[in-house]
Amino acid sequence: MEKDYLTRNNESVEQLFHAMRQRVSDEEMTRIRSAYKFASGAHKEQRRKTGEPYIVHPIAVARIVAEELELGANPVIAAFLHDVVEDTPCSLEDIRNLYGDDVAFLVGVVTKQKKDKYERSKQVDNYRQMLASVEYDIRALLIKLADRLHNMRTLDSMRPDKQMKIAGETDYFYAPLANRLGLYHIKTELENLSFRYRCPREYAAIETLLEEEKSRNGKNLEAFVAKVKGLLEEYGIDVHLEIRYRMPYSIWRKMQSAGCDFFHVTGKHYIRIIYTHGKESEKDICLRIYSVLSDSFKERPGSVSNYINAPKENGYQSFHVKLLSEQGQWEEIHISSERMVRNSRLGCAAERSESNIGLWLKKFNAVLKDMAYHAREIDFMEGVTSSFYNDDILVFTPKGQGVILPKDSTALDFAFEIHSQIGLHAVYARINGKLSSVITKLHRGDCVEIGTDEDSIPKETWIHHVCTYKAKKGLQAIFIKRSEIAYSRDKHCHPLPGDEVIGFKAPDGQIILHKRNCPNAIRLASQQGDTIVAVNFEEDEAILYPTRIKIRGVDRYHWLSEIIECIAGKQHLSIIRLFTETVDRIAECTVDFMVHSADELQAVMDLISKIKGVDEVSRINIE
Repeated sequence: MEKDYLTRNNESVEQLFHAMRQRVSDEEMTRIRSAYKFASGAHKEQRRKTGEPYIVHPIAVARIVAEELELGANPVIAAFLHDVVEDTPCSLEDIRNLYGDDVAFLVGVVTKQKKDKYERSKQVDNYRQMLASVEYDIRALLIKLADRLHNMRTLDSMRPDKQMKIAGETDYFYAPLANRLGLYHIKTELENLSFRYRCPREYAAIETLLEEEKSRNGKNLEAFVAKVKGLLEEYGIDVHLEIRYRMPYSIWRKMQSAGCDFFHVTGKHYIRIIYTHGKESEKDICLRIYSVLSDSFKERPGSVSNYINAPKENGYQSFHVKLLSEQGQWEEIHISSERMVRNSRLGCAAERSESNIGLWLKKFNAVLKDMAYHAREIDFMEGVTSSFYNDDILVFTPKGQGVILPKDSTALDFAFEIHSQIGLHAVYARINGKLSSVITKLHRGDCVEIGTDEDSIPKETWIHHVCTYKAKKGLQAIFIKRSEIAYSRDKHCHPLPGDEVIGFKAPDGQIILHKRNCPNAIRLASQQGDTIVAVNFEEDEAILYPTRIKIRGVDRYHWLSEIIECIAGKQHLSIIRLFTETVDRIAECTVDFMVHSADELQAVMDLISKIKGVDEVSRINIE
């Protein structure tokens, strides 16, 4: 058995050496071989849960780094050594002395730090450590993704509880990270393996149905592909076609999103057309392919997605369209160049330059630094995962500036992306010219304009209608500031700053404010006098409170408009609700609006009382 392991290890590592020889110098090859020998010696007495020698794992990780991610010598060396510091007596200084600062840095990032006490939890602290290395150098993250990918590929040797822990981490953090780095193959495999171990019965059921689907539709699909290929060859366009079925997890997610069963899910497969280009530009060839196909097949209206002109934020490029086959099925077509396919596989590792994913890295680094600064106000992992969204949309300002947002973002997300002050004072949106609420969901290609008012402040319910970190942070900062005032207003008397108030300490420690003449306050004072606390309920310009007044008087022309002018025109306050009824020329009007204080409310009531015909203005409770 030991001999078999040794033979397989030698074969595997020789394949890695062969791949690296094609792109590194002889000196670098010597260092790579040395790192393998060093790791083999360090892990010599260790075994994996499968019973295999532990060195199997570092070899596999190094192969993923070398062959699937096509990284250079130092990341491959670090992959061989990534568990040495954590699991053997060797230190980071030993690695630094043997292989230099760069390799030591990479190994240090992926080595879990042992602490007596973790700031949040061991898992979250490890995420923070990895993400802190992102400074236009993502190689450490790529090594960690390779490590996680091999662990997921061999997860069947673990206990069910360990499987759930590792699969949960993968689905929550590592697969979305791979997606944001443009590593579609790794992302897809990670989330699919996670689903397989989290929900084995559901996974097996979808896998079986998918195989049946392939058998049922295989011949029709192959006939359609052959016709497409023949048609393009007639026009002298050299292409390669692939039928690609989506993984069980992707189909399950579509089922959940659409609320349907397997048989009613669309897009269980797609057809990829891969073309080469010489002197002609990629875009020109792509549009020629599209033109030929749309002349011969019916195109589904609105199905075109041009990710060549407007790539996704992680760099993904392709041209998508749906065409009607002779069997009456809408077939999803992805038209991509060889370069686009390679970049889809390697993501950020394909063209490691600032122009490739530099903008996203800059944006993400800013988020990480901001989260470190606002650690008290916003949960670290919530902030991170809101930046790892699965898909994005491109929308535009009225001047044509493109803004990339997560799918399902609202106009409020857009407002915060433009500037935090626009988000905080947003009142309405115009989406493609149509007046809309700021919590309206956006779609790819929308043109969005935000209307603001300096006196406007966000509603607390809006926090449930935003996706982006910027929007969540901006709203939470406002709401946390409000909650720091540990007061809750009584739901019967609704006191305002400036009213004569008294506080009662509830069992949970919260202080409930009452007006001093509130019947509830009088009852509590007589029964629970020990809970009374002195309070100073002061006005805060950032906080508005709902209030209600009732107005009675003799109806006349412009009577209502003058009431509205007193509230909205002269005091610049927002009216929430207005109800009026006139019986035999006696008008009664109830108005709900927002105020900062009791003094501001009294000022409004004084103005209204001076209106001709008004007989009575009174403040009433909001039930």
